[in-house]
Amino acid sequence: MAPATAGREVVIAPGGCTGWHYHRVPLNAVVRAGTLTRVLHDRTVVVHRAGSAFVEPAGIDHVHLGHNLGSEPVVLHVTPGIRARAGTPFAIATPAPHGVTRAVCREHAP
Repeated sequence: MAPATAGREVVIAPGGCTGWHYHRVPLNAVVRAGTLTRVLHDRTVVVHRAGSAFVEPAGIDHVHLGHNLGSEPVVLHVTPGIRARAGTPFAIATPAPHGVTRAVCREHAP
């Protein structure tokens, strides 16, 4: 039997933001508490409430960030969709995608 894939808890404080990033492997995420607002590479905004789940695709073409616009912490449980090599970071920071303005993310715009 193969060992279980390790998951990780991610907490985003009220008003917090993950910064622009992407993943080397797909990630499965479950929102355990709060409401997460994601801004995708094409400036699409997607809202995930507690109890919902989503997949973050892998690769630089899927740059995104997560905001906590609410008043309680966002708590995510994140698990790699495929086995990653030991030591592979869950997220790789990257500059904002072309065309992103401060209206999208004050802290993380060019």
